[in-house]
Amino acid sequence: MTPAHGAAGVHTVIGVDAGSANLREADHLIQHLVDGFGLPPGTVACTHLIRTDEHRSTAVSLALPDGGATEAAWTRVVDWAGPDTGAAFGERTHGSPRAARAARLAAEEHAGRRAGRAVSYPGVDALTGTVTVADLLGLSAVDEVVVVGAPSADGGGPDPATAVHTRGHVRPEWRDGRLTLALVPAAGGTLAPFEVPNPTPCCADHG
Repeated sequence: MTPAHGAAGVHTVIGVDAGSANLREADHLIQHLVDGFGLPPGTVACTHLIRTDEHRSTAVSLALPDGGATEAAWTRVVDWAGPDTGAAFGERTHGSPRAARAARLAAEEHAGRRAGRAVSYPGVDALTGTVTVADLLGLSAVDEVVVVGAPSADGGGPDPATAVHTRGHVRPEWRDGRLTLALVPAAGGTLAPFEVPNPTPCCADHG
């Protein structure tokens, strides 16, 4: 990952639970928040499958590049949120208590870089069509790629020159502090993201 895409400036994370039932709905929510609120470059927005005894939903989290931008985004979220939407930012919560708890879980997962499926992140707009592994890592905030079912013997990952058919749908996940993209073998010795575009609700619920 290039230094320009580092997350050293991310100080706070906002969690939002608007009752999204699956990844598709959560993806749409993220696009609404990022585009509708005009969130700044450097924002990383993720989905989180929240499963507790009292609540099941797909919440989202927003990590912004500085504290001022986060405060402004929090104000926009609070103004926008309906009565059934929960939000959390640090010790602050808003809306439905049950949804706010889910939002806090999402924010904590993202802040700790333990979990979260990134939908909007630096460089994602460059990941269209076919790119090489080297370009995928060099042009975006993705830290690492792994090929499902084909662990590298030397830990080096796939050949940087290998083509990746992005299908315009690249969703890396936080794993052990690194934004990691799972790939699968594709035709002609190429690779493709493990997650296909527009997953069905059933597949999304098991994502």
